[in-house]
Amino acid sequence: MRYLDEFSDPELARKLLDDIHATATRPWALMEVCGGQTHSIIRHGIDQLLPDGIEMIHGPGCPVCVTPLELIDKALEIASRPGVIFCSFGDMLRVPGSGRDLFRVKSQGGDVRVVYSPLDALRIARENPDREVVFFGIGFETTAPPNAMAVHQAHRLGVTNFSMLVSHVRVPPAIEAIMESPTCRVQAFLAAGHVCSVMGLAEYPALVDRYRVPIVVTGFEPLDVLEGIRRAVHQLEKGEARLDNAYARVVPEAGNPAARELLSDVFQTVDRRWRGIGTISGSGWRLAEKYRAFDAEYRFAVGHIDTAESSVCRSGEVLQGFIKPRECAAFGTTCTPRTPLGATMVSSEGACAAYYLYRRLETAREETSVG
Repeated sequence: MRYLDEFSDPELARKLLDDIHATATRPWALMEVCGGQTHSIIRHGIDQLLPDGIEMIHGPGCPVCVTPLELIDKALEIASRPGVIFCSFGDMLRVPGSGRDLFRVKSQGGDVRVVYSPLDALRIARENPDREVVFFGIGFETTAPPNAMAVHQAHRLGVTNFSMLVSHVRVPPAIEAIMESPTCRVQAFLAAGHVCSVMGLAEYPALVDRYRVPIVVTGFEPLDVLEGIRRAVHQLEKGEARLDNAYARVVPEAGNPAARELLSDVFQTVDRRWRGIGTISGSGWRLAEKYRAFDAEYRFAVGHIDTAESSVCRSGEVLQGFIKPRECAAFGTTCTPRTPLGATMVSSEGACAAYYLYRRLETAREETSVG
């Protein structure tokens, strides 16, 4: 077991793996819906330690990766305008748009700044009342509460030069879209613990019942992931389909009621386009009418921008679990972290970046050589 010595508790890891090997009697396909879980799986070689028939499908769990191309182009358009201070987390600066990225805008004179909280952007707006300050608000339900708080605070304080370009997406509608796909191979899901710590578990039982698919809520450490896989395999082997919270130390059933109340006030549910996948009904949030003045897409009138995806990059197929990153001809050749073609190679949570960082390129070459 190649990477077993990298686990924080190798003996417990061995017990979990032994249980999975002893339980699995047939092939099963499990999807983790979180980029952090994907990196844990690849970094620690969990997929290589599992029985040969157990396949981990890497789902669309990276928020940077699923941010649609036209929204990146909208961000680039806004950031290029004079008088604008464009604020973003660092992992968005190298995500390629149609012809450039935010780093290029910055090198060409745009005032693009890396911040560590949306409240930092709000502070910058208060310190620069003569400038328009825009924060690029992306992510799943996990990052939505602090973004909502920044807009709520701007509204309460009367900060009129602050706005947010919003690209928030929601996990349950994505699971539904995956299960509705005619090419779906997923037989069980590992749900993202940090999402459930905010939103709770209420949306998942209906998905379990409708599609007869086990959903196990788990964390991101390798032992958490192994425990989630173990519980999912046990359900599959017994022919069961239940919602199972394997991350109860972090995830209460009701989630965070205060955060959910804030989200319901600041955001409204909308259809949202996912990069490489397409539009998923009810899968996103935008600012509610009450906060429309803080919506950068309206303030800067960039709603007309619509961009076609690259025909070379196959990140959409990676995000849907149709292929592994190394099955893309551009992976590790024309597409690398220094010359990315898509967001899955840029983001710290992207599957392509994980395969490249943890040397799965060499593994692919070895397998080709052996073949």
